[in-house]
Amino acid sequence: MTGTETPTVGVVRPQRADARRNFDALLAAAREAFAAQGSNAPLEDIARRAGVGIGTLYRNFPTRDALVEAVYIDEVAAVVRAADDAAALEPWEAVEAWLRRFVAYVGTKRALVDGLNKESPVLLSCRTSLYTAGEPLIERAQAAGELRADATIGDVIRMVSGIAGVAFDDDEQRDRVMAMAVDGLRAR
Repeated sequence: MTGTETPTVGVVRPQRADARRNFDALLAAAREAFAAQGSNAPLEDIARRAGVGIGTLYRNFPTRDALVEAVYIDEVAAVVRAADDAAALEPWEAVEAWLRRFVAYVGTKRALVDGLNKESPVLLSCRTSLYTAGEPLIERAQAAGELRADATIGDVIRMVSGIAGVAFDDDEQRDRVMAMAVDGLRAR
C-alpha cells in the first residue's frame, strides 16, 4: 500500500446521502461532458446529465474552476487507489494493472488540464501524488528483477502519457502499441 494522499480543493463532499449522490452524479456528468466537449462544456448540460438543477451544481461547485479541479482530483484519486489496489498483485502484474488505469486517466487529463489554472497548486500536488503512488510499484518490480533497473517513475509516466496522448485508429491499436511499450520496460 502506498498510502498516498490526493490533494483536495475548496469543494467538500456533502455528508447527507442524497446530497452525496447529487455531488457524485455531478462529478460523473462533468467527467463525461469534459471528455466529450472539453472543459468549456456548458454547465447547464452537466446539471441536466446529472439529473439535478443548475442551482444544485452551483451549490456544490461555486465556479467552473472548482468543478474542473474536483473532477481532476477525483481522477487522480482513482489512479492513486488503483496503485494501492495493485500492490496486492505480483510485481509485474501490479505495474501493468496500474499502467492500464493510468492510461485511462491520461485520456481524461487533456480535457481537464486545459481548464485548470496553470498556477494552481492542485496540478503540482496531483502530479506528486501520482509519482508517489506509482513509484513503489516500479521499485518492487525492479527488486523482483522484472522491470528494467534504469527505469524511473518519471520515465514510465512520460512514456505512458506520450502514448495515451496520441490518436489511434481504434482501441485495439492503442492497446497493441501500449503493450509493446510496456514490454520494453521488462528486464532482459
